[in-house]
Amino acid sequence: MNQRIAPPGAYLSISREPNLDSRYQPDPGADEPRAVRPLPVELHPGMRAARDTVVENSAWVRPLQQEIGRVIVGQRHLIDSLLIALLTNGHVLLEGVPGLAKTLALKTLAGCVAVRFKRLQFTPDMLPADIVGTMIYSPQDGVFRTKHGPIFSNLILADEINRAPAKVQSALLEAMQERQVTIGDETYALPNPFLVLATQNPLEQEGTYPLPEAQIDRFMMKVIVDYPNRAEERAILDAMATTEPLPVPRPVVSAEQIVAARHVVNMLYVDDKIRDYIVDLVVATRPPTAASFNLNGYVQTGASPRATIALTLAARAMAFLNGRHYVIPQDVKTVALDVLRHRVSVTYEAEAENITSEDVVEKILNALPVP
Repeated sequence: MNQRIAPPGAYLSISREPNLDSRYQPDPGADEPRAVRPLPVELHPGMRAARDTVVENSAWVRPLQQEIGRVIVGQRHLIDSLLIALLTNGHVLLEGVPGLAKTLALKTLAGCVAVRFKRLQFTPDMLPADIVGTMIYSPQDGVFRTKHGPIFSNLILADEINRAPAKVQSALLEAMQERQVTIGDETYALPNPFLVLATQNPLEQEGTYPLPEAQIDRFMMKVIVDYPNRAEERAILDAMATTEPLPVPRPVVSAEQIVAARHVVNMLYVDDKIRDYIVDLVVATRPPTAASFNLNGYVQTGASPRATIALTLAARAMAFLNGRHYVIPQDVKTVALDVLRHRVSVTYEAEAENITSEDVVEKILNALPVP
C-alpha cells in the first residue's frame, strides 16, 4: 500500500455507489424517471480495488456516527469535522456559545474510540507543569524523577482553552506540532494517535486570554458551532429533559483502525488541477494576491504553507467519508472555511466595515475559478 491510488478516469460518471453513507449521497431528482438513469460504467480493476479499499477501511465510520448520534442530536458539521481530525491527525478548535454540546461532543467521541483520554479544564491559575509534567526530587535517593503530565494521552480535551494565560498555552506548542514534550533535559514522544480537541467561548471576555497566532495556527481547523434548528431542538428536548444520566457511548473503533484508515487517506488521488486550485486558494489569502480579488487593504496576514497541507489532507478525508477514492473540488470548498478562517487576519479598515476573515475566505471561494 505504498503506491498512490490510481486516478478515477471513467469512474467520475457513476451515478451512485452502493454501501456508502446515504447522508453524503445526492438525492435523486424528483422529475428524473427511474428507468432512464444511466447504467454504471464498468470500472477498471485498479479503480475497483481502490474503491473497495476505501469502503473496507471506512466500515467503522457509520457505526461511529450512529454511536455519537445516541448522545449528540444534530450537529452534523461538528461530527464530520471531528472525524476529519481523526483521519488526518489534526487538532480542532471548537468555538460557540455555552450550551451547544461542544464539550459533550468531544467527550462522546473519546468514549467511542478505544484510546486513552484526558480532560483538562483550563483555569487562570494553571501552570505548564499541570499539563506536560515536571521533575520531582526524591529525597530517598537524592535524584530528580520525571512525572508525566496528563498530556501523555491519545485524546486531549482542552476545555475553555482561552481561560489559561499565555505561559500555559505555550506548553502545548511543542506537543501539538512535533508530538513530543521536553521536560528538563529529556524529550519524550507522545502516543500515536495524539489529538488536541479544544473549546472556547467567544462571548465572555473577562478572565480570558486570547490565543496567540502561533497557537491558533497549530489547530488544523477552527469549527464554529451554531445553534440547532427547530426539529433538532425538539429532539434535544425529548431526549435530554430528564434527570437520568445520559447514555454512555461504547467504544466502536480502535486506534489500529484509525491508523489504517489514515494510510488509505494518504493514498487518495488528488489531480494536479485540484492541487493547483488548493495552492491558488491559499495564495489568494495573502495581501499581495488578495488585491486582485478587490480585497486590497482588508487582509493583514494570510495563510501559511501549513494551511496548504491542512487543506489537502482535510479534502482527502472528506472524500474518504464520502466513500470516494479521489478528491473533487467540492471537497476542498467544503473544508476551506474551517481550515482558513483562523489563519487569515483582517486589518482595522476591514473591521471598521464589519468584514471578517470568513467574509474574505468566502469572497475568494466565490471568485476563484473551480477546475
